[in-house]
Amino acid sequence: MSLAIRIIPCLLLKEWGIVKTVRFDEETYIGCPINAVRVFNANNVDELILLDILATPKGRGIFTEILTQITDESFMPITVGGGIRKQDDIREMLQHGADKIAINTAAVDDPGCIKAASAKFGRQCIVVSIDVRRTEGNVGEVFTQRGRKPTGLDPVDHAIHMEELGAGEILLNSIDRDGTWDGYDVDLIRRVSEAVSIPVVACGGAGELQHFADAVDIGGASAVCAGSFFLFHGSRRGILINFPSRNQLSSVLGKHRVRP
Repeated sequence: MSLAIRIIPCLLLKEWGIVKTVRFDEETYIGCPINAVRVFNANNVDELILLDILATPKGRGIFTEILTQITDESFMPITVGGGIRKQDDIREMLQHGADKIAINTAAVDDPGCIKAASAKFGRQCIVVSIDVRRTEGNVGEVFTQRGRKPTGLDPVDHAIHMEELGAGEILLNSIDRDGTWDGYDVDLIRRVSEAVSIPVVACGGAGELQHFADAVDIGGASAVCAGSFFLFHGSRRGILINFPSRNQLSSVLGKHRVRP
């Protein structure tokens, strides 16, 4: 039997609050992360991704105080990312309740850290986060530093290399689709999913339930991740933390198993 499709909210942590971006810019303040976690707990959400968007630019790790509060409150497995550079950072995040660690910039600057981390903490613990922007000629390129630093890396080649080094999962984020509600970059997801054997988590652009199905059925994603879809509601996009019912999810992902 195939694994169930995971539906994962992604919260962007900025200091002690959560924000939502559009194309990694245009931040909107959402509120307290603890309140969001409580809503997701009540809806039996599969997992949660928590990314500190200031950690890497400020050269620091995630605030362990807020992380501890979130993980103590959460019934869900949590993937934590932002400012992770070395094994001590990973160990500290795990000690404060994280289940998996997302590594982005360091995976580009020091690929060997992925091999070392996988050997030390286990492949299942290490997620490589890949942020992709469409450049001139509509070619995808890996960017780091919150989408501000081009790397010259092809996302497919980078994903393959990360799997070879020991990554257990790829978090694939389209910068161009982030916060737009226009749907996932299905072509990008498909190319990466076909190139690796580890799970690919699609992120960036979900605006309706059908987009989840597109990422899975056309793109081949193992899981789907979204921010705006779970944080806003209605045509005016008022702030309302929400999660669809299992019946709603099954209506579009009917041929796949969705966790009860």
